[in-house]
Amino acid sequence: MALVFDDSFHPSYGEPVSLDKDVLRLTVKNPSAFTFHGTNSYIIGRDTLAIIDPGPEDDDHYRAIISVVRGRPVSHIFVSHTHLDHSPLAKRLKKDFGAQIVAEGPHRPARPHHAGEVSWLEASSDLDFTPDLALADGEIVEGDGWRLRGIHTPGHAANHMAFALEGRDILFSADHVMAWATSIVAPPDGSMSDYMSSLDKLLAREDQVYYPGHGGAVTRPAAFVRGLRAHRKMRERAVLERIRQGDRFISDMVQAIYRDTDPRLLGAARLSVLAHLEDLVARGEVTTKGDPSLKGAYLPG
Repeated sequence: MALVFDDSFHPSYGEPVSLDKDVLRLTVKNPSAFTFHGTNSYIIGRDTLAIIDPGPEDDDHYRAIISVVRGRPVSHIFVSHTHLDHSPLAKRLKKDFGAQIVAEGPHRPARPHHAGEVSWLEASSDLDFTPDLALADGEIVEGDGWRLRGIHTPGHAANHMAFALEGRDILFSADHVMAWATSIVAPPDGSMSDYMSSLDKLLAREDQVYYPGHGGAVTRPAAFVRGLRAHRKMRERAVLERIRQGDRFISDMVQAIYRDTDPRLLGAARLSVLAHLEDLVARGEVTTKGDPSLKGAYLPG
């Protein structure tokens, strides 16, 4: 199917937006080419609450969360992954509420760094983050009137986790699936093979709506995820075709494949091509000297 993105989202900064029974969204005013209108935090429950993705260290957003909580207990703070637009505020809120921080684990790359390699996302990663509870794939945390199941969905980040609201057919998909754009997959922090496997994992589920880390709801998730898979396969074919036509370097491939892309996103595009090439080299369809890298030369396998 053709992949159609939805950029009609309205952030309502500082104001809670009711999405479902006992599910509220608050959006941080941190818009950018990578965060769209900003990072979404979710508040779950009625009496004793859970917060999903508290967001960056932002005083206005902190005050908005405190206002929505209105003195009620918060038992858990769930963090989908350790990028600085999602996790840092967890520490301050934990001190206020005595809540338990829940996540898949600390920040880590998807693979070991190659010699001399620099992590493009390191400056945007919360390297000091440690959860109180490291949640295993499929494990459930139960609170006052809600149950959240962790779904390990690596790809965008090695410790990326979506959270399913049990009995409600709702998935908080964080940065793995978003209605407005594709997720950034940037080695060594991200992995294209992991990302595609995580999409397959979500397709095996029967969630009816996704609430993502940025932008509005994904209302037909199965069809949208199939579209994402087809889109990534199309990009893979485009990379292979450029190599077969004589392109040897990522910069040349990006110039041809992403010629209409926002210039602010071309760095991410180069890393996305690298992620595809890592996967293609591992499968023997492309060859390169040594480890795949941004400056390497690539040949058909």
